[in-house]
Amino acid sequence: MGEVKSGEKTRVLVVGATGYLGKRIVRACLAEGHETYVLQRPEIGLDIEKVQLLLSFKKLGARLVEASFSDHQSLLSAVKLVDVVVSTMSGVHFRSHNILVQLKLVQAIKEAGNVKRFIPSEFGMDPPRMEHALPPGRETFDQKMEVRQAIEAAGIPYTYVVGACFAAYFAGNLSQMETLLPPKKEVNIYGDGNVKVVFADEDDIAKYTSKTLNDPRTLNKTVYVRPPDNVLTHIELVQIWEKLTGYELEKTNITAKDFLSNIEHMEISQQAGIGHFYHIFYEGCLTDHEVGEDEEASSLYPDVKYKRMDDYLRMFL
Repeated sequence: MGEVKSGEKTRVLVVGATGYLGKRIVRACLAEGHETYVLQRPEIGLDIEKVQLLLSFKKLGARLVEASFSDHQSLLSAVKLVDVVVSTMSGVHFRSHNILVQLKLVQAIKEAGNVKRFIPSEFGMDPPRMEHALPPGRETFDQKMEVRQAIEAAGIPYTYVVGACFAAYFAGNLSQMETLLPPKKEVNIYGDGNVKVVFADEDDIAKYTSKTLNDPRTLNKTVYVRPPDNVLTHIELVQIWEKLTGYELEKTNITAKDFLSNIEHMEISQQAGIGHFYHIFYEGCLTDHEVGEDEEASSLYPDVKYKRMDDYLRMFL
């Protein structure tokens, strides 16, 4: 498995391209000038929105490749077409949970022998730092580690992209659960609200990912998305919104004990969400370790003018 040289336009296959982050990565790869292939699964059936999305990628210049996870030969044929594979398979409990399906992709990449880089589905909390995570949310990290171990055992070159909260799920709602819109009058603050959290626009995460594809600096390394101006406490995020709107929200501080008090009575998906919020906002799992400039995305790619959260929140005014 050779190395992709920096500056070369690579042939990249995006798996999970019709998903929330996947569609952004397809567009970012095309914008970067990469020869972009999109996995089209026959199981798509009558999902008209996904079909139309795939056709929109084709109009932009992407090439559709039909393959199924239930057909190893089709996967093998697909990965043989490209230099790099990017997976964006969903790993959240309130959507589909497909992390371990990537093991079939690893098997195909290993057998093909031509893929120079694999970027598995990560993009959030760093799995090896989450061994202590609360169940059932820990399942996501355990499964991502299983995929990582398979990648490395197979000798497949890789890049892991991790480290940020998706802005659409954590910033627009001021990190309130069960809504995606900012509160109008009251806001819950987790703990004292002074734990540092990393927020990132999903389009920026996609841009950073597309730039790692042929960068020798990121080969067999973890890249952290930690844009310095978007490392904010919960209080700071709320204050940005208050400054934009000109009015102050009524704040209620929620202790860690109260936050976790009813977790065992919730549905599995809610338990997982509560656990993830706890690790982010109470423990500070995204910012409790140092990240060097040579492993942080906005330092590696200063040409990406990432969106600050004050700018991001303006769309909700």
